[in-house]
Amino acid sequence: MINFNVPPYTGKEVEYMKEAIENQKICGDGPFTKKCNEWIEEETGTAKCLLTTSCTHATEMAAFLADIKEGDEVILPSYTFVSTANAFVLRGAKAVFVDIRPDTMNIDEKLIEDAITERTRAIAPVHYAGVGCEMDEIMDIAKRHNLAVIEDAAQGIMASYKGKALGTFGEFGCFSFHETKNFSMGEGGALLIRDKENIEAAEILREKGTDRSKYYRGQVDKYRWQNYGSSYLPSDLNAAYLYAQLELAQEITQARLARWEQYKELLTPLEKEGKIELPFIPEHCTHNAHMFYIKTKDMDERSRLIEYLKKKEILSVFHYIPLHSAPAGIKYGRFHGEDKYTTKESERILRLPMFYKLTADEVEYITEQIKEFYKYEA
Repeated sequence: MINFNVPPYTGKEVEYMKEAIENQKICGDGPFTKKCNEWIEEETGTAKCLLTTSCTHATEMAAFLADIKEGDEVILPSYTFVSTANAFVLRGAKAVFVDIRPDTMNIDEKLIEDAITERTRAIAPVHYAGVGCEMDEIMDIAKRHNLAVIEDAAQGIMASYKGKALGTFGEFGCFSFHETKNFSMGEGGALLIRDKENIEAAEILREKGTDRSKYYRGQVDKYRWQNYGSSYLPSDLNAAYLYAQLELAQEITQARLARWEQYKELLTPLEKEGKIELPFIPEHCTHNAHMFYIKTKDMDERSRLIEYLKKKEILSVFHYIPLHSAPAGIKYGRFHGEDKYTTKESERILRLPMFYKLTADEVEYITEQIKEFYKYEA
């Protein structure tokens, strides 16, 4: 059986976790957490990175730090994971969904401005599949309307837009290190902070509302409760697991890109025949091979292909159900404008197996089976 996903593993994870145990420092902000933070800061150029227990929590922190309040509105795509919307809904804000672009599956930047009202406080672009949204235009809109930008870059580590790392454009960016991501700590994430003036507030929020981070740095002689907060610190055991992969980030990324390019090369004939559509990568975007997907004619064809591949011992999956059509989306949000592509494209997309140690032979077998399926499709 070719699984859809196999969590990345380099071989040093257990060694580093053992080292964390021997350090007798396995709670949050231990040595490996600091190493991960520093690696991400150096790789992305962000002013500060804070490892978190999940990308969900990183996004919730960003909503707090952006001072999203009850009655505010936040513009985002409906084609995203629930965490993107939940972060703002938990603050009492309304999620305002706009349509996506059919080529990248990202928010359509040309539809954002029309969705802005006097209650709009932020834009939350989602970099789907590690392919950057049109950040120049989004940042221009945000600047002209005095809006915060919170990037959901859950899938975007090691990817960039016009040479700048995803997650570093807006005031805050959020990475995921869930087991399905390019680098994993099981459950985990990171908050990227662009502006230095937001660092102290983020540290306090993350440390249960205290200034304990300053205490550990010797900046205060005792730490005190300064503001509301929670515990968003992952165990240093998780960070140790992650750091083993960050050390090999280039190798892992290049391995994934090689399989991504192989998929594209082998499936291009089907695209030329009009049977399927393949992912589109704008020239100014550098992606990270987070996923490889195809688009079928419709949902029925996709369902048949999933079942066919399953019989051939290949696990493939569809992705998000648009949030605006879900019960909570109806309750806590609204769709602005026409749903021209969000639902239609979401019903066509099929994700193929993609993980660090996926082999060339496995990709060849998968693509052969897809071609075989389409021999019998009208």
